[in-house]
Amino acid sequence: MDRKVGIIGVGSSRFGIRNDVNFSELAFESFKQALDDSGIEAKDIEYYVVSNVGIWSSEELPAITLGESLNLVGKGSLRVEAACASGSAGVKTAYEMVKSGNADVVLVLGIEKMNESQTPNVVELIGRAGNYFWEFENFGLTFPGYYALYATAYMNEYQAKEEDLCKVAVKNHYYGARNPNAHFQKEVTIEDCMNSKYVAWPLKLLDSSPITDGSASIIVASEDYIRKNGIKEPVWIKSIGYSTDTSNLSKRSNFLSLRSTVEAAEIAYKKANLNKDEITKKIDVAEVHDCFTIAEILAYEDLGLFPRGEGIKALKDKQTYIGGKIPVNLSGGLKAKGHPIGATGVSMMVELTKQLKYKAEKQRQADIKNGIALAHNVGGTGHYAYVTILSLN
Repeated sequence: MDRKVGIIGVGSSRFGIRNDVNFSELAFESFKQALDDSGIEAKDIEYYVVSNVGIWSSEELPAITLGESLNLVGKGSLRVEAACASGSAGVKTAYEMVKSGNADVVLVLGIEKMNESQTPNVVELIGRAGNYFWEFENFGLTFPGYYALYATAYMNEYQAKEEDLCKVAVKNHYYGARNPNAHFQKEVTIEDCMNSKYVAWPLKLLDSSPITDGSASIIVASEDYIRKNGIKEPVWIKSIGYSTDTSNLSKRSNFLSLRSTVEAAEIAYKKANLNKDEITKKIDVAEVHDCFTIAEILAYEDLGLFPRGEGIKALKDKQTYIGGKIPVNLSGGLKAKGHPIGATGVSMMVELTKQLKYKAEKQRQADIKNGIALAHNVGGTGHYAYVTILSLN
């Protein structure tokens, strides 16, 4: 069996430091929105997937805890982890369940309460997500350090400057300031970015995504279920590409690209019958993984949105703003919207569904011409990568 899979409901909590709610309350914020958006009831959900890393928070068994609090007891469930790509791994799991005929309606709920731990502890725990014994124990690398290696390699190869990296922060904070759910809702300037403290040269505080609490939910359903129940305006999951790379950076061929992204994109484009040479003409809007400013620039080039070495020029020419060649991260991206790790990939689905249906805030709504959107979610430093194509048709 091979069925079309559609997104019928989406929801997102407010992202940020959410000490005002507990774990279940944070999940409920996005779950209730998705349920209301879909028009179905909790009893109609057959299975739920929880994407969560959770090593910094108190809940050891988040899927079961949430099943109880969200009235999903008795449903099938599992927890999915793929580092920062956990959300997309959860979406892939639900997609395959529905596509194969094993379920008709599945919930994906991504959630993290990262601020239950202190910042130094969170930084250490994320740093352990590389190759622990070789990189973390021997050299003390943390994630800013990992991506600083990519930034310095890119700057050396293409004569980019720190100010060029900061242009990503300026763009994403501009749109984050217009997103009521974003962690940071304030614009920044190149000067603000350049004057922020170094985290790992050349990356500074404003080159980096924040430690964020948040939840995001989507409900996916089969085409048969959608038609039978008269559900209007689903957004179809056209394809999902995926790949992995080495955990040890010293085994990679260069620091100018994430091989897993390139391979995941090729799979996604092929499955969606998209010609890579026409990507920017076909895709109306994209959400890409910008855990650090250099990561967004690498994504431009790895996804084939712009040629190698021209990601910086695309930013200078505002080609990734609304009105440019392809608007990217109109949610504010991980940089400004926030990066609650298990929720990030799911929140990309929420954002792009709203964009395709003209339900984003007016000041950050893309012009939808072809009805196609792209999501790119990376786990670790390219350990995992998922590329998802959404479509109105």
